[in-house]
Amino acid sequence: MAGPRASRGKGCGWRRSQNAVTRFGGAGSAAVCWLPMRTVLFTLISLASSLALAATVYKWVDETGVVHYSDQPHPNAEKVHLKEPQTYKETGPLDTAAANPGSPRSGAGPVYKGCAVVQPSNNEDFSNVDSITVVVQTDPALRGGDQVYVTLDGQPLNEGQPTGSQFTISPVDRGSHTLQAAVKDSDGELLCQAPAVTYNVHQPSLLNPANPLRRR
Repeated sequence: MAGPRASRGKGCGWRRSQNAVTRFGGAGSAAVCWLPMRTVLFTLISLASSLALAATVYKWVDETGVVHYSDQPHPNAEKVHLKEPQTYKETGPLDTAAANPGSPRSGAGPVYKGCAVVQPSNNEDFSNVDSITVVVQTDPALRGGDQVYVTLDGQPLNEGQPTGSQFTISPVDRGSHTLQAAVKDSDGELLCQAPAVTYNVHQPSLLNPANPLRRR
């Protein structure tokens, strides 16, 4: 058996929504089809579409009990604070240098604070030696993929291939010699140039009577 039908008035059903409308509009005889109520609904729809433009809405009830909303101040109006709408901000392209800390950043300054030949020391003297060990240090430590190259008297050691942070020179020639180191990346770009270091090698002369190699 069908339930009781809601009564209609002049082409507009209202009984089922009467309580809701009464609570919203404040007027006992108010209905959705009631002209002031239409105005309120239209105002609310307009406000809902403009929430991104206004964070504060003013609410008041007129002498007939109708609730009004507006983004403009009104006498005896109550402020209704609305939450700011969530927005999406487009980000720029991915920073590949930030994603790969090991790669150099353009305009971010030098990769290395410094580099130096720490062994031998500058102006160090050697006597009767067959080999000399060269040690290069970088600050910070050498990155993966970067290489150290050492030159002796302007000529590359190890046939121009990377020498690493430690390399042994053998045999050793008499006289004064100059060492210099450079750090380069995998593309051959110079990242750090070490100051030159000079060392001196003293070997006994064949003409020296004390030389054990001199023939008697």
